[in-house]
Amino acid sequence: MKNIFVFLVLSSLIVSCKSATSGSKETASATNSQEADMTIYFKATGNEPFWGITLGKEQTIFTSLIPGKEKIIFSSVEPIKAMDANVKMYKLNNEQATATVTIQQVDCQDSMSGAISPYKVSIEIKNNSELESKKVEGCGKYITDYRLHDIWVLEELNGYKVFIADYQKELPRIEIHAQENTFMGFGGCNSISGTIFYEKDLLRFTKVISTLMACAPGNKEGEFTKALQSTTTYSIGDNRLTLSNPSGKLLVFRKVD
Repeated sequence: MKNIFVFLVLSSLIVSCKSATSGSKETASATNSQEADMTIYFKATGNEPFWGITLGKEQTIFTSLIPGKEKIIFSSVEPIKAMDANVKMYKLNNEQATATVTIQQVDCQDSMSGAISPYKVSIEIKNNSELESKKVEGCGKYITDYRLHDIWVLEELNGYKVFIADYQKELPRIEIHAQENTFMGFGGCNSISGTIFYEKDLLRFTKVISTLMACAPGNKEGEFTKALQSTTTYSIGDNRLTLSNPSGKLLVFRKVD
């Protein structure tokens, strides 16, 4: 009987260890997957022939059903930007192939699903042994940084620490929904909401609307919303979201969720 009891205890410990190890591996895998996804900032696909491309901080990967071009990995490069439109061109090359990727901000309809994407993509690609390039077209979108997806409470405005006395009952806050590219929150007097425009190294708060409650004298909601709409870049670190533009730092938020 004693031997059976010992066996059951040992079995229980082994199962617990396996479960803990499995859980740790799953958690680590999810974290690594999120970190890998964060490096990818643009994805596009096309049909006839089927192809896809991901632009990341380190690598640009082209995949397709085109013979000889099933998977080609390039080192990522900075784009050549058009002066008068939101058009970017990437010149890529490696020992195997060369490619020119053009991304244009214009509504693009998938030729099979009918889904609308905000960017049209064209790619001219050829192996170095070939004389002519293969041209493909499709649609794509930028992948908003998942770290933005949270609730953020204001700490600094235009370089100065903020206090509840500057607002009405509570500090301004924003809740960003990264997947939908929307936000909502409190401006210090009124409720606010709007959309975010995201590209690599670019973040803007657009189509901002608010309720029309009368604010007490001295309330700094107007300064807050003006700074929010002037944002063009951001950084995240130490549970803080910092919003800036070429003139300098505008807003600092603290993560609360």
